[in-house]
Amino acid sequence: MDWLRAVQQLRHDGQPGVLVTVIEVRGHAPREAGAKMVVSREYSWGSVGGGNLEATAVARARELMSSGAVEPETLEVQLNPHARTEHGRQCCGGAVKLLLEPLAVRPVVALFGVGHVGYELARILSRLPIQLLLVDSRAEQLDRVRLADVIDGAAEVGIYHTLLGEQVLEQLPRGAHVVIMTHDHAEDYALCDAALRLNQPLGGIGLIGSAAKWTRFQAQLAAAGHSPEMIARITCPIGQPGITGKDPAVIAVAVAAALLQTTRLETLGTRAMTA
Repeated sequence: MDWLRAVQQLRHDGQPGVLVTVIEVRGHAPREAGAKMVVSREYSWGSVGGGNLEATAVARARELMSSGAVEPETLEVQLNPHARTEHGRQCCGGAVKLLLEPLAVRPVVALFGVGHVGYELARILSRLPIQLLLVDSRAEQLDRVRLADVIDGAAEVGIYHTLLGEQVLEQLPRGAHVVIMTHDHAEDYALCDAALRLNQPLGGIGLIGSAAKWTRFQAQLAAAGHSPEMIARITCPIGQPGITGKDPAVIAVAVAAALLQTTRLETLGTRAMTA
C-alpha cells in the first residue's frame, strides 16, 4: 500500500497516523525532497530514507500520536558520523529536514433513524469534519435527493438501508457516538440492547424519547440481563438542557449541542467556528 492509500485507510478505520515528508535536503541524503511516508501506531508505509533517519521519524511520529498532538512540526536529522541518535548513525554526509503532520481522526457519529428529527440533526452534523453514518430501515428516508443538503457538507457520509441496524452497530469503530431515534420503539429497544452487548467501547449512546419511554426501556434492559451500570451508559432523554421545543429543528439543535460537549466533537466545532 502506498502512502496515499494508507492515509485513506487510516481515515476509514478511524485510526491516528502521521504523514512524514522530506521538505529539505542539504548535501547527500538517501531520499529527495518530497519523499513521504505514513506512520500508524503499529505500521508504516512509504519511506523517507531508511536507517536511523527513518527510525527517528517513526519514533517521533508515534510520540505525537501518544500525546494527541494536532499541530505539525519539523524535525532535522544530521547524517554524518558524528551525529548519533538512539537508533545509530547514518553517514551520508548531509542533513534532512522532515515535516511531521498528525492526521486528524474524524469522529464517527452513527445516526439510527433519519425521520424528521434525524434529518435535521444530520444536516447540522454534516457541516463538521466527521464520519456521519445514516442508518434507516425505510428506503425513502435515505433517498439521495432528500439527503442532498447532508451529502453536500464537510462530513464523510455513509448511507445504510437495512432492516437490522444491529449489523451496522457491529461494524462501528471504537469510540463511535451512537444516536438512536428510529420511527419504531421496538427498533429503538433492539438497538439499545445490541449497543450494550458490543465488545468495543462506544463514545456514547443517546436515545430519543420521554422519561416514560426510558423508564420502560430500563426495566426491559434489566430483564434482559444488563446491569444498572451498563444501562447507565445510555443517555435518555437526549439534548442540551435548556433548549426546549418540539419542532424537529429545535430538537436537532439541542441534540447537536449535547454532542458537541463531548471532547473530540467540541474541538471540531470550535475549529469549524473559527476557521
